[in-house]
Amino acid sequence: MAIIHYIGNRENDEYRWQGVPVRSYGPENSGADRATRQVLIGADENAPNFHMRYFAVQPGGHTSLDQHPHDHGVYILHGRARLFAGGEEYALHPGDVVYIPGNEVHQFFTVGEDPFGFLCVVPAKR
Repeated sequence: MAIIHYIGNRENDEYRWQGVPVRSYGPENSGADRATRQVLIGADENAPNFHMRYFAVQPGGHTSLDQHPHDHGVYILHGRARLFAGGEEYALHPGDVVYIPGNEVHQFFTVGEDPFGFLCVVPAKR
C-alpha cells in the first residue's frame, strides 16, 4: 500500500513533512552541527530496498564527517553548500545531484545565510 507524507509548513526555512518526526542529528549523536533530519521513507514505511531522508543544515552548520560502506544519492533542494568528498571540494546549488560511492569520506557545509536542505537516498540494509 502506498504511503504519502504531505509537505507541511516551513520551520526556520527548513521543509517539514506532516506526521514525520524531526530526528536528532547533531553533536549529541553525530559530528553534525545545526542540522536536523526527517526520514521520509524508511523502516516506518516498511521500505525494503531504499530509504530517503531529508537533511537541513542552518547557516554556519555542517553534517558529520562520514565514511561508510554504502553508497548514496543526494538531491539539493534549497540553499548552497560546500561538499568535501574524496579529498576534493565542490560548490552545490539547488537542483544539483551528487552520487557518493561507498567508503568515500564526505561532509556538507552550509554556505551563505540561508539553510541548506537535501534529500539523501541510501540502501535500506546498511
